Amino acid sequence: MKPAKIKPHSLLLRTAAVLLCAVAVSGCSTIRGWFDGDDDKVNTTDPAELTDFTASVSVSRIWTASAGKGEKRIGAGQAPTVADGRVYAAAIEGGVRAIDLQSGATLWHHESDLRLSGGPGAGEGLVVAGGLEGDVLALDAESGSERWRAEVGNEVIAAPAVGQGTVIVRSNDGRVTAFDAASGERRWFWARDLPPLTVRGNDAPVLGPGYVFVGNDDGTVVALGLADGRPVWEQAVGQPDGRTDLERMTDIDGSPVLDEATLYASSYKQQTMAIEAPSGRPLWSSDRGGAGRIGLGSDRLVVADPAGTVWALDKNSGSALWQQDVLARRNLSSAAVQDGHAVVGDFDGYLHWLKLDNGELAARTRAGRAAVKGAPIVADGILVVQNIKGDLSAYRLEQ
Repeated sequence: MKPAKIKPHSLLLRTAAVLLCAVAVSGCSTIRGWFDGDDDKVNTTDPAELTDFTASVSVSRIWTASAGKGEKRIGAGQAPTVADGRVYAAAIEGGVRAIDLQSGATLWHHESDLRLSGGPGAGEGLVVAGGLEGDVLALDAESGSERWRAEVGNEVIAAPAVGQGTVIVRSNDGRVTAFDAASGERRWFWARDLPPLTVRGNDAPVLGPGYVFVGNDDGTVVALGLADGRPVWEQAVGQPDGRTDLERMTDIDGSPVLDEATLYASSYKQQTMAIEAPSGRPLWSSDRGGAGRIGLGSDRLVVADPAGTVWALDKNSGSALWQQDVLARRNLSSAAVQDGHAVVGDFDGYLHWLKLDNGELAARTRAGRAAVKGAPIVADGILVVQNIKGDLSAYRLEQ
């Protein structure tokens, strides 16, 4: 499970909440193990050990690069983005880089004094990243030169969305701010109150024709008018039931996925929903899901739940097609789909490929010894990941 956060009432309260989560998740089983004297008993709070299997596909690492000094324990889940054959990556220290997707060659590097934690997002000739102090930096996608700067009221740990002449920035206080892509002038903002306790992290808003779709920390998805930020519809995906704030966490921390006129969103409460994007009408709901991004296949979705089980869901009905639990408790990243396989990263830097048709393990490699928390990105058949040290790796699959 990702570290929890609370509203910034005090450092003491924040620390207490983190300790409470640690005790609630792992403490009782660990203490029981101290006294039962049974060395053979499996501690069900430990990450599942990796098991041997016969690989059915070959993984080829085609290049590596560095984005700079990574996020480490900040919990931002930084990930690169790909646009027009280029990988754009940012780091807490190291600015923003543009890298050729095919070769891994650095095309430009914009050094910055900002601690960039969110993004980047790219589109329409811009690359935009947000920072821990609420800064927003927009660069020219071709040259890396600075186009404009702006500020929002809180840290930005999600990639901005860029398109339709607008830059949409989600800050960690639940606010969504729209800027003019050409000038950086603020157009509008929309704010959402945060629950008392949420999962650390959030993800980029998603643009549709005239709309922006946002997954919220309270388990809802909202559609905002792109012109003025007014809510068009709202739909609850995760229901916040339970007696404690910890039990009631329902965050949607992965970007919703827009597939033609259908929007898919998944919640930390292990609920996934298909929504008719123009109207907000639910099409189906499933009780399998997770807080991260959904991997999108031609006929199925792939989600990793908080316990580390990977699920494939039918796109038309939401019914479970398969589940794979051999990666339990390995703090899995969001899922992606590459050449007929689902892929997730884990806390120990491993990448795991599963057959999309049946969920069987197909390949495994290690992208370094640091955790992969950001969502894997697939473009032109190439998978790109960034770990918490800021290291980038790119892979192809060979049958």
